[in-house]
Amino acid sequence: MTPDLSAALPELLYLHDPLCGWCYGASPAITELQAAFAGRLEVSVLCGGMVVGDDAGPISETWDYLRQSLDEVEAVTGVQFGEGFRALGDAGTYRYDSEPPSRAIVAFRQITQDPARTVAFAHAVQQALFRDGHDLNEVCTYNVLLESFGVDVAEFARRWVAPETAQAARQEFAAVARIGVQGFPTAVVRVGEQGYVLARGYQPYEQLRAGLEQLLRETM
Repeated sequence: MTPDLSAALPELLYLHDPLCGWCYGASPAITELQAAFAGRLEVSVLCGGMVVGDDAGPISETWDYLRQSLDEVEAVTGVQFGEGFRALGDAGTYRYDSEPPSRAIVAFRQITQDPARTVAFAHAVQQALFRDGHDLNEVCTYNVLLESFGVDVAEFARRWVAPETAQAARQEFAAVARIGVQGFPTAVVRVGEQGYVLARGYQPYEQLRAGLEQLLRETM
């Protein structure tokens, strides 16, 4: 039997939240890093539960703060927040809750068993909200996204509403919290049993690439 060489590869854990604007800005760099280090590094995405429980509620409660940060995120990262998202914020009634989109990412991972594709799906989820202004609390939003990933819509919908998926998402939030993450995005590289923080907060691709190259040289 051919050995599974991928099991020996280091892993980049991209710790993010679907409602994190800076994560939306960071995701293209993570995608670029994933392509550049293909065959040398596995990339996985985990959701941190930034806006859950008592913190979840109408976007009007935090829109003044969010709106002020949009221009900065755009200027620093190069992403664009669409008019659809800005309209959601101005209307004020959209429920800002990390749990539904995190459940979507967990359900996608469960179905595909493919961490690499899950990274791409997580980015697509953020684009649906921040670029297109779609409702991440409605399953129909994900049905459109799933077409390009070849994932069965009915199976996804079943998992998305399942209590077990919600429990898995909460466990993921707890796991990220145990890592000691202070904010999102955070990138951690796991080499064997050891974990190394690559980045806290947004970093551009070239900075991530250089840091990762150095870390791999020192630990491999």
